[in-house]
Amino acid sequence: MWDVFLSYSRGDVERVRPLARALRDGGLRVFTDETGVVSFTGISATIRRELARSKALLAFYSTGYPEREACQWELTTAYLAGLGEGDPRRRVMVVNPERTTDHIHPVELRDARHASAENPAALVADVREHLAGLDAPMAIAEPGARRWRLGTPRPRPEFLGRLSELWQVHSALHAHTAPLVTGRVVAQAVQIRGMAGIGKTALAQEYALRFEAAYPGGVYWVNGEAYDAAVRALSTAAASDEPFLWIVDAAPTERFSAREIAALAAPHPHGHTVFTLRGRAHGTLGTPIDLGPLDAAHARVLAGGDDALAEAVGGHPLALALLGRAVRAGHHPAALYDRLHARGRSLLDMLAEEDVTGAVVRDVDTEDAADVLRCAAALHPLPLTVQDAESVLTAADAVPRIVAARRAANGFRELSARGLLTPAADEHWSLHPVTLHAWHHHDRAPARTETLRRASLRTLCSRRDPVTLAFPGSRREAPMAATSESERMAAYDIQVELVTRIGVQELAPGTGSLREALTSLKALIDFTRETLHTYNIALDGGADAPTVQKLAYALINESIRPFTSTWHPRLAAYEARCPADTPPLDHEAAWPEADQMRSELAALRGPLLRIAEALGGISGADFGVATGA
Repeated sequence: MWDVFLSYSRGDVERVRPLARALRDGGLRVFTDETGVVSFTGISATIRRELARSKALLAFYSTGYPEREACQWELTTAYLAGLGEGDPRRRVMVVNPERTTDHIHPVELRDARHASAENPAALVADVREHLAGLDAPMAIAEPGARRWRLGTPRPRPEFLGRLSELWQVHSALHAHTAPLVTGRVVAQAVQIRGMAGIGKTALAQEYALRFEAAYPGGVYWVNGEAYDAAVRALSTAAASDEPFLWIVDAAPTERFSAREIAALAAPHPHGHTVFTLRGRAHGTLGTPIDLGPLDAAHARVLAGGDDALAEAVGGHPLALALLGRAVRAGHHPAALYDRLHARGRSLLDMLAEEDVTGAVVRDVDTEDAADVLRCAAALHPLPLTVQDAESVLTAADAVPRIVAARRAANGFRELSARGLLTPAADEHWSLHPVTLHAWHHHDRAPARTETLRRASLRTLCSRRDPVTLAFPGSRREAPMAATSESERMAAYDIQVELVTRIGVQELAPGTGSLREALTSLKALIDFTRETLHTYNIALDGGADAPTVQKLAYALINESIRPFTSTWHPRLAAYEARCPADTPPLDHEAAWPEADQMRSELAALRGPLLRIAEALGGISGADFGVATGA
């Protein structure tokens, strides 16, 4: 029998050897696995046997420890042995060589007092003190024992990796047991979130299988889409006297509100609830655990050892499992890679013998979400921003930017809430390769997709278009540069301001104020200059094409200023003679030149409308203001 089973990452072997020597010199019998456990395999029969001959496990819990699958198998086994005796820390001791405890899972171990490897004598004394309360080796539960009280999970796909996520689930479910560390005194549910096929159900099943000893009341597997029928069949959970695990798989977020989904939780305080759901819109359901793709090493193993296939599906577990089975069945990886990108029926659907790709994009049920997804697909693998989508929709549909902005924001909100876009750096969003693959095969409007693809390339890539200059003696002229996004935005802002000013909106005879009309036109000059300055556009009247610069020059210097420079001093001189007891509007109405000024103000409307229309040709906005003759 061993006193201590020393568990450590192979990367820490040099730091662990002095520790093992100190323990042995202190008269303790220590088991160390000098050969190691093969990566990506479960716990070996040898390790299980030696754990069953050990009183306790001593984990050298460095930052690299949780990354080693073998270490996590050993830790989980000893942890559950102690849990079966009433205290998960009974059979586990921790040496923490780091300055923080954030890397330590589960939370009960983070809350425990950690020994120090810097003082071997004190460490040996701590280990001896702990072992004094143990008079027999730990009892290791045999694998495969299951207590499913309700429901039958779907066949479990290949499970690989995810060890840190398993501990995250467990720590979140039991965070209230370590209130000094977590600050939580009440148990909360856990929601495992992620796109279709990312492994949410598999993670919940694996957690139930590995941590079943933590729930002597059993495991209840509830189909979220058929919850009512499941609960009617249940007669014992509400009266349970022991902790039990309550898993609500595939919570129906598309049909239920957050309050309705929360009502699907375990019907008794002894129950610990895990939801699996695709969306991110119900953050109040419990502690979220966002499930992403598998890391490259595990993805390669699951894909049959082929890096290209693993990368092509972005570490997506379901796709990897399907491709890996095909490789093991004798299909050449290169042929599978080519077929994955071919037109026609999806290779993933063919391998699964059902429509698995349709489930990936089934939540794209509004046109705003579909259009943003099309924009993301056009730029893949580059990330997308909300501003990118605004630009594309503005250009493709010739709508005001404010309309495009609203549609883009709606689409992003829906796609991110449903897990179809994932956040990247600096407010960028990424599209997963499997989502792209599924969309190619289930896009209900491919012509619209092509329109947005072209608009994406024209709009976003034009920002980087080189300028070709004419050389001396050459008859070739520089090609016209594509309208920049700054010019579009400036054109739209000036256009909005222009069509709402009094020079464009008719001033009926005998109504309004001529002084206010002059003030409004002067403010329009100031606004136009400020807008050009904001978007770094110079005022230029020499261009041949209808550019923002030329139109702004015509607006200020050819239309408004001749009018204001004529009528402002004349009206100001008349206003100076206004009697103190006469209202300004009455004095203005009696002005002999009022009708002439109103006539010229009405004549100004035509040129201003033509400028507004030309600005609309740049901004893509049409406010329905007729230009007249």
